[in-house]
Amino acid sequence: MAICTVYTAQSLNTISTPTTTKTNNFGFHQKQVFFFTKKSSLSARRNSYFSCSAGDNKTIVIGLAADSGCGKSTFMRRLTSVFGGAAEPPRGGNPDSNTLISDTTTVICLDDYHSLDRTGRKEKGVTALDPRANDFDLMYEQVKALKNGIAVEKPIYNHVSGLLDPPELIQPPKILVIEGLHPMYDSRVRDLLDFSIYLDISNEVKFAWKIQRDMAERGHSLESIKASIEARKPDFDAYIDPQKQYADAVIEVLPTTLIPDDNEGKVLRVRLIMKEGVKYFSPVYLFDEGSTISWIPCGRKLTCSYPGIKFAYGPDSYFDNEVSVLEMDGQFDRLDELIYVESHLSNISTKFYGEVTQQMLKHADFPGSNNGTGLFQTMVGLKIRDLYEQILESKVGALQATKA
Repeated sequence: MAICTVYTAQSLNTISTPTTTKTNNFGFHQKQVFFFTKKSSLSARRNSYFSCSAGDNKTIVIGLAADSGCGKSTFMRRLTSVFGGAAEPPRGGNPDSNTLISDTTTVICLDDYHSLDRTGRKEKGVTALDPRANDFDLMYEQVKALKNGIAVEKPIYNHVSGLLDPPELIQPPKILVIEGLHPMYDSRVRDLLDFSIYLDISNEVKFAWKIQRDMAERGHSLESIKASIEARKPDFDAYIDPQKQYADAVIEVLPTTLIPDDNEGKVLRVRLIMKEGVKYFSPVYLFDEGSTISWIPCGRKLTCSYPGIKFAYGPDSYFDNEVSVLEMDGQFDRLDELIYVESHLSNISTKFYGEVTQQMLKHADFPGSNNGTGLFQTMVGLKIRDLYEQILESKVGALQATKA
């Protein structure tokens, strides 16, 4: 049965009368409905809107957790690119909106569920990482509504002013990505996720990244960046880092082991940790599934300047879960030669030969495009696309079985 909701500034009324049924392009049944609203003032009617959902056509929800300055924005750009269409803020809305919308995806920043603005947090003596500074009840209710195909009026946290701006209307997309500090913190929200990712950046790399972003892009001083990191660390360790135990995939970024005593942090060792047994998700593997592999691909088909490139793959355990781990240490000199590495990887969920390389070349200017961060983010994006298509196919199959 369709769910139809009437939203107004003063009230929420849900009254629907189903009439005829039709089937959309995905094979899901939709019902035509008539709407009835209670008497209200002219201004209230002008500020109302209708939202309907077909009960079987639910939104797929992806969660991405990471600390501030750990590459979530870049990952989101890679992910939305895999599905096609440019991701842009809502048209005609708040220019400081954190939401990104494309043809298939909507990306919501969970900072929007801060219950305290910047001044309020300072007065209370809490950071944005502290659960007390966030409204998890509202987060859960709105993610649940969107998953069930119902539009919501989502709050906006303004990163420029530090204030809580008026809410914006978010329509249910095919794929909803919730990214931020706490997508897996609350068990209710965690249970709504169809797939989850954690970006695990080591302290050394995180510090280098935050300096680059906050000094170059936001004009912060080195002293203020250091102070911010130190102030956030206890809450990060208590509330953010533990979420990685729940993730279906973890991208772990570490200093290189190819350069002894490296202090620059320009060359990275990146590990893609993939949980076994996740529905609709088959871990990527190198050469032979389940084997333990160490591979130096440098040679005639892959140009490698110092310190070279090293791949590794094998089974492991992560928070008592069986996982497969794919690792890359080093960086590419020429992205067009990545096709050689791609040809030795399996279960990468590409539509055609060379799609990973194509995506990497398409976004060669993105941070991490010459190392494992960009490579593994791209591959996870392709796996999420495959997961989405499998879920759609399973729903269509279930409906056809019901008809039979």
